[in-house]
Amino acid sequence: MIVYHGSFIKIDEVDLSKCEPHKDFGQGFYVTKHKKHAETWAKKMGEKHETKGFVTEFKFHESAFISNKYKVLRFADYSNEWLDFVVNNRNDELPISVHDYDIVEGPVANDRVQRRIDDYLAGIISRENFLKELRYHEPTHQICFCTVKSLQMLEKATRREVSSIEDIAETVIMALVTEKGKTEMDAIDAFYKSTVFVRLTEKASPLLSLPWTETYNLFLQELQNATIKEIICLNRKI
Repeated sequence: MIVYHGSFIKIDEVDLSKCEPHKDFGQGFYVTKHKKHAETWAKKMGEKHETKGFVTEFKFHESAFISNKYKVLRFADYSNEWLDFVVNNRNDELPISVHDYDIVEGPVANDRVQRRIDDYLAGIISRENFLKELRYHEPTHQICFCTVKSLQMLEKATRREVSSIEDIAETVIMALVTEKGKTEMDAIDAFYKSTVFVRLTEKASPLLSLPWTETYNLFLQELQNATIKEIICLNRKI
């Protein structure tokens, strides 16, 4: 699984002792499979520390979920069990570590959810109504690496060098699938029909000598422009 960590600094090496305590799943190193969420957090942290936000990409070896070497807790969605676990971990009157899991996965208690947790703890909203609200909350995701041992299943992702048309096309298509949520068939269809792909296949195309991300960004811009044109045409018909 490709996962992301948003911060105000680049992460070259994970140091759990520098991770803040009393977070959703306790003290640990947090990542998410949603890149846009990591980017939002990186921007927020960058503004807080008056610097640029950074998103670091990692590869997580999901075999950890079924390995008997690791103690793992996974929450598929917001639930009674998730709420109790988060409340205990966020209680700063309790010890920093209130569990002994190596890896914990589940949804995020972001600012909005945290405010409602505070309302629940204050008796303003019932547990039942709070969990009912969360059914309509935007899907979120996080994995917390709580122990040094668990970090063995996480490694910095390195993009392989691409230079051929086939390699660039494959890399762009996979980025569309993982970052934009498109199906593989839709991604293939959209890219191979694009003007950017035609430019890529031209003799001595300058795109071949550029990082694949340049081609990817050009393609995303083409998609955005096409959407804007469709909206304009639709409005004219109306």
